[in-house]
Amino acid sequence: MNDDLIARLAEQERRLVFDRFEHADAWSLGSVLVELAAARELPVAIDIRRGGQQLFHAALAGSVADNDEWIARKVRVVQRYGVSSFLKGRQLASEGKELDAGMGVDPARYAAHGGAFPIRVRGAGVIGVVTVSGLPQADDHALVVEAIETWLARG
Repeated sequence: MNDDLIARLAEQERRLVFDRFEHADAWSLGSVLVELAAARELPVAIDIRRGGQQLFHAALAGSVADNDEWIARKVRVVQRYGVSSFLKGRQLASEGKELDAGMGVDPARYAAHGGAFPIRVRGAGVIGVVTVSGLPQADDHALVVEAIETWLARG
């Protein structure tokens, strides 16, 4: 089961690649996420970064300040490992490992929990991160994937 999930998550990352990602694209993708979450009354915070710059942030009703801390921790995982926080967490779990000092990271600063997804641009690699926090980790991840799929389909 875990191997199937890992394969599915890796396939999402191969498939969900951007041709470009500029400031306006962050606003547009963030707006898709807000629309999806608001329509479902989901208590989430949404964050989009390119490099070290935050380009989009929204906190919907029911989200809390702690969601922003989770976002920061999940983002660090994507920035360090170049894969989604959910994929990294599942890979570690399948090996019986966790992100900790033994891996050279402070677990108070890193969270391999679903919700942060790499913004990968063709020819440039991972240039940013889109993150949702506030739901169970698989649901955070699924919402981000749905929004990216929707945004890419709009062309």
